[in-house]
Amino acid sequence: MKHALPAALVAACTSAWAQTPGPAIPDAAAPQSVLITGNPLGSAELATPASVLSGDALVQRRGSSLGDTLSGLPGVSSSWFGPNANRPVIRGQDGDRIRLLSNAGASLDASGLSADHAVPIDPLVIERIEVLRGPAALLYGGSAVGGVVNAIDNRIPKAAIDGLGGALETRLGGAAAERAASALLETGGGGWAWHADAFARRTSDTRVPEFQRPQADGSRQASRRIVNSASQAEGGAVGAAKVWNQGFLGLSLDRFRNDYGSVAEDEVSIRMRRDRLALAGEWRGLAGPFSTLRAQASHTHYQHQEVTGDGVVGTTFNNQGGDVRLEVVHRALPLALGAMAGELEGTLGLQGETSRFSALGEEAFVPSTQTRQTAVFALERWRWRDGHISAGIRAEQVLVESTGDTDNQATTARFGPARQRRFAPRSAALGGVLQLSPTWQASANLSLTERAPTSYELFANGVHAATGTVEVGNPAQALERGRNLDLALAWRDGAAHARVSVFAHRFSNYIVLTDSGRPDQVQADGNRLPVLAFVGVAARLRGLEFEASQPLLTGTTRLALDGKLDLVQGQDLATGNALPRLPPLRATLGLDLARAAFTARIELQNAQAQRRVPPGEPGTPGWTMVHLLASQRLTLGGQDALLFLRLANAGNRLAFNAATTATVRALAPLPGRNLSGGLRLSF
Repeated sequence: MKHALPAALVAACTSAWAQTPGPAIPDAAAPQSVLITGNPLGSAELATPASVLSGDALVQRRGSSLGDTLSGLPGVSSSWFGPNANRPVIRGQDGDRIRLLSNAGASLDASGLSADHAVPIDPLVIERIEVLRGPAALLYGGSAVGGVVNAIDNRIPKAAIDGLGGALETRLGGAAAERAASALLETGGGGWAWHADAFARRTSDTRVPEFQRPQADGSRQASRRIVNSASQAEGGAVGAAKVWNQGFLGLSLDRFRNDYGSVAEDEVSIRMRRDRLALAGEWRGLAGPFSTLRAQASHTHYQHQEVTGDGVVGTTFNNQGGDVRLEVVHRALPLALGAMAGELEGTLGLQGETSRFSALGEEAFVPSTQTRQTAVFALERWRWRDGHISAGIRAEQVLVESTGDTDNQATTARFGPARQRRFAPRSAALGGVLQLSPTWQASANLSLTERAPTSYELFANGVHAATGTVEVGNPAQALERGRNLDLALAWRDGAAHARVSVFAHRFSNYIVLTDSGRPDQVQADGNRLPVLAFVGVAARLRGLEFEASQPLLTGTTRLALDGKLDLVQGQDLATGNALPRLPPLRATLGLDLARAAFTARIELQNAQAQRRVPPGEPGTPGWTMVHLLASQRLTLGGQDALLFLRLANAGNRLAFNAATTATVRALAPLPGRNLSGGLRLSF
């Protein structure tokens, strides 16, 4: 029956079919957008699962962080170190296994080092977010073995802009009493395109259902707020590009400022500053064997200071560095192989990154380091009418140098002498997409990945105050190595579609932070801190993801039912213990209504209890929440506008995030019942 979901299987679309969450019901006749991330050959099809968040759905679901904005997409949760420091978690992996990009360039910061470090990318000025679930190390290096999040804006315009245009957006309310505004202005002419944007956000301590908050003396006290979670952030950018029919060349300069409280330490606030200069260009239609040339580069200055209640700077983290990337696409070569006759297309690339990191102060638990990475990669794709097969390789050289105790401001030696480690990670991938029928499609991806240990996995040695632990690295740490398989089946018939995928990751060496077996370290104030160590273990991660949408009514009034489900399980194969901080089985059921310019959505979200945890780590209770969204498109002063409202956690359910660091989880529940809204005006 037309538009009926096949009973035998609820299957998966490719990345081009990735559903954008939100109350707007997709139009079956609307053109599908081409995925940019992980797709240098410019096709809308990828063998790896992907999701896109853009348009009205992005406007309505913007949070104060990338993790908050993306949490709820298939396979995507968040680290939730309170509302401010909140990185995306993909298929149970986070930190430096998830590559965070800004317009496909490196976002240099210190958010991977510690869960209390925020990501210096604000969703207020992002136009589109693309998420690759699963290894993307082939194109983006070892820090993408878990996935990629690419925040895309138009700070370097890639196409001509005629006249004057832009947008204004204001947002109020929510559990943190958010007051936020952003503005964007673009103009152009004579082959030039110009961009400027600015934003500001203020929040108060986040309101939550009443819970028993642990106190320093071991007692508990009733609270209705996440203590010390207020923030204030602002930033902006200017950019310009020379645009012509076959390409563009431009640059941008952006600034980001964020002052926020550390929810793990009542009297500590964090002062973050980041300045970034980016250049990018593309030249299409070249003569000779290569048809397209792309290049981009950036330089970043990042600083993060931890400030005590009396205004004294306790520890300062600095990270300066940059990245450069060059890609060339060769001309398609015809391949005559009967029914599979098609073309061979491919790309070659070079990438380099460097960073100089320093952590200065008594509470610094890592030494100053310098990391340099160079890489070459190649991707080839054989494409015919009913599908394609792609294969690629990547080779890297990574140098990690520690200054040891040279810059250590502590009163006792901690990091030993200066030392360095060299690594040569290799990655390879083989994938394919096959159109089985007009409505069915299958995809598979097999990859071998290697990741060089980070500076803190090698050289950490000290008290990590934000998590209340002592962390110890291993200077002899080996490469992290894994084999990864992803299988998916997709079905689409008009506006009705579904996808299901299963994945399995097997690591011969998976670097985890786990109990070292040493006695607790007793502090001068009598506090006992557990000693954790970065160790490599044989490990396995496996899971499944499902999403589907079924129209119930069409015509003037449209009604659609959609659902999502994801599950990931991880195990230390040597001990049989569960890997830490994995999200539980999650399911979402949504009902969308659209009539003329009005849309509405009711969403039921459930997370099961997480009892599969390492020894000594507490489990996390399950929870169910109800969310309501509504929007109205209207005209104000002759300009298009979107008015939106959201009631989140309508039942005011007390809930905790299983992916949050265990020592902080009890301090930072998920937000309670809250109403937020805003207005976006486009001109």
